[in-house]
Amino acid sequence: MTGEDELKLLGTWASPWVSRVKFALHLKGLSYEYVEQDLDNKSDLLLASNPVHKKVPVLIHNGKPICESVVILEYIDDAYGTVGPSFLPVDPYERAIARFWVDYIDQKLVIPWKVAFTADGEEEKTEGIKQMLAAVHTLEGALKECSKGKPFFGGDSVGYVDIALGGLLAFLQGTEELCGSKPFDIASTPLLLAWVERFTALDAAKVALPDVSKLVELAKMKRAQMALSIKK
Repeated sequence: MTGEDELKLLGTWASPWVSRVKFALHLKGLSYEYVEQDLDNKSDLLLASNPVHKKVPVLIHNGKPICESVVILEYIDDAYGTVGPSFLPVDPYERAIARFWVDYIDQKLVIPWKVAFTADGEEEKTEGIKQMLAAVHTLEGALKECSKGKPFFGGDSVGYVDIALGGLLAFLQGTEELCGSKPFDIASTPLLLAWVERFTALDAAKVALPDVSKLVELAKMKRAQMALSIKK
């Protein structure tokens, strides 16, 4: 990539949203500069690039910042439409369906997953896990419908929904140890379980997804810190 087409990604290694963008950039074969951010001590570049939310990821393309992971995914697909595979289908209806499922993932899977992860009480944690597993079950049906028997939500190749869900995989897999709940299993989600194996085997996934054990250790440390602060 030349200086005339410069990409810089502001992120943190333990962010599923950043993982989405990393995966997309690698899938397109785009070179970029990655700048790790400390969210406890936010850089001037991050604050200037995302003054509204002050969070990652931020993709800076030729000095212009783009924020929010799903917005960035669509931007990459639009800006580099002739480079690598397309994320969104050409057909307007299929594009709308893909956007629907990505929104479903962020609203119905991510939100209860966060509740299960951060809940103080067992009742709240149990309810979060219940809602999360219900969303996974629905996504099992979505994969069957969208893939039409092919390997990915996008069909023969990875698409928008695959990237949105795939970016979360390391974090969802860490849920089993932290919350005692396995999001994917052969009995209830056989299609998704096979999809997980295919997705994580991709070169872009190996680059983009963080190590599950490191995520678990980080989460345990944060939980311990929260417990100490509550006691004080």
